[in-house]
Amino acid sequence: MGKPSSIDKLPPDILEQLQELLRDPRVTQLEATRRINAILAEQRLAPVSKSAVNRYDLKMREAGEKLRQSREVARMWIGKLGAAPQGQVGNLVNEILRTLAFDLSLKLQNEELTAESLPGVISQVKGLSLAVQRLEASSTMNVKREAEIRKQALEQAAAAASETARDAGVSPETIKRIQRDVLGMSV
Repeated sequence: MGKPSSIDKLPPDILEQLQELLRDPRVTQLEATRRINAILAEQRLAPVSKSAVNRYDLKMREAGEKLRQSREVARMWIGKLGAAPQGQVGNLVNEILRTLAFDLSLKLQNEELTAESLPGVISQVKGLSLAVQRLEASSTMNVKREAEIRKQALEQAAAAASETARDAGVSPETIKRIQRDVLGMSV
């Protein structure tokens, strides 16, 4: 486990200013470094190096690119599975969680996670897993509720149709056949 970089040691308000400067396309890394070091000097804090700012900027850009890619993939799959049965969406989310767990184990092996950051990451994965479990349970409940509503609507329609057919003089056998063949009801 490596020691924290000079950027990691920055006070949160100064780190936020650095992030804003690095996001601004009109500001170069050198200019961002100069401005942050001026703020640090005013507060009698140690300056940051150009290479530390460069490493941080690269790391943030890589993280941003990964986030953009994951959103793109999610958009694609949601578009593809949006109308699919809930089980398929749940399977996709479960596969994503498995991949995330595998990626975390690789990061642990490569010592990319520190003893300080690991509990937070594990807590986030647990929270995500619990949220997925609740989402899947809620989806299942919604599917059951929709099926029950459809069944009740069909029964009401069948009762109304049967009454209308009886009033029109249709035979009871024909009414049963309509209920069975057209409405899919067992009589």
